[in-house]
Amino acid sequence: MEWFWNSVNMLNVSVSVVFLLLVLLSLVKARSASSKKLPPGPSGWPIVGNLFDLGDLPHQTLYKLKSKYGPVIWLQLGSINTMVVQNATAAAILFKKHDIAFCDRKAPDMLTAPDMLTVFDFNRGTLGMNTYGGYWRALRRICSMEFLVSKRMNETIDLRRRIKDNMVRWIEEDSAASRARGGTGEVQLSRFLFLMAFDIIGNLMLSRDLLDNKDPEGGEFFDSMNVMLEVLRTPNVADFLPFLKRIDPLGMKRSMIRNMAKTMRISSRFVQERIQKRKEGKVEGKKDFLDALLEYEGYGKDGPVRITEKNVNSVIMIFDRLQIH
Repeated sequence: MEWFWNSVNMLNVSVSVVFLLLVLLSLVKARSASSKKLPPGPSGWPIVGNLFDLGDLPHQTLYKLKSKYGPVIWLQLGSINTMVVQNATAAAILFKKHDIAFCDRKAPDMLTAPDMLTVFDFNRGTLGMNTYGGYWRALRRICSMEFLVSKRMNETIDLRRRIKDNMVRWIEEDSAASRARGGTGEVQLSRFLFLMAFDIIGNLMLSRDLLDNKDPEGGEFFDSMNVMLEVLRTPNVADFLPFLKRIDPLGMKRSMIRNMAKTMRISSRFVQERIQKRKEGKVEGKKDFLDALLEYEGYGKDGPVRITEKNVNSVIMIFDRLQIH
């Protein structure tokens, strides 16, 4: 038994040393950060920073901190430096004078981990996760032309009205079913708004009703996207404490990779089907967002010459996720 207790003692010593090193590292980083000219904010704890200071209602906590530290607050969320802006004047300065410095997106670890990049490479092909640059600007121009121009908006009035009417019908049916079971008839409105948004985006991007019972691939795509959204809604401690990334303590990265693979396969089938129809000249109706992505041609100076098929798959998937999130 002596060897067992020696092993336990060695393990305890190792854990203590690692913990002590992490504490010292966080203190050194805090001291170096304090020497810089940063906005005011509450002092944080070693390693976790201000994570536990936000409480169950972070928005209310931040509002209370505003009265003490001002409209611009500096927080340390684990190892993530975070600047909170709670004033219109400060926000205007941020977006008008310093927009380039702050325009890159902070994506969750489960979407930008090396495994995700190696297998899918999807963050470099999307609008929501890509770094600011020529490709991002080109993709934004396509999105603006396809979704935000008045002419395109007017062309989809009938489509949006039809999907809205479907949502109202679903709500009425769900409420009636609830009363038939002896319930109050109350419905979860957010669920139906989610379905409506998903259906609208599916029609605008792919010209297909993804929630139609006659489209099994659409239902499969919706289910896999829904699982991914549930994972993304769950707070991941590895986003704030990078030394936990390799461990993946909550198994969120593994779950995301599994569902991402399934969703990408379905998205790829949508794209392949459209490419084949375009080759055969069988595309019907007006051009949609997928057509715009496939037809894009750039000059290569400030953006891509073409959008690759792999990136088209990523854009479809992540755009659906961002719109219905």
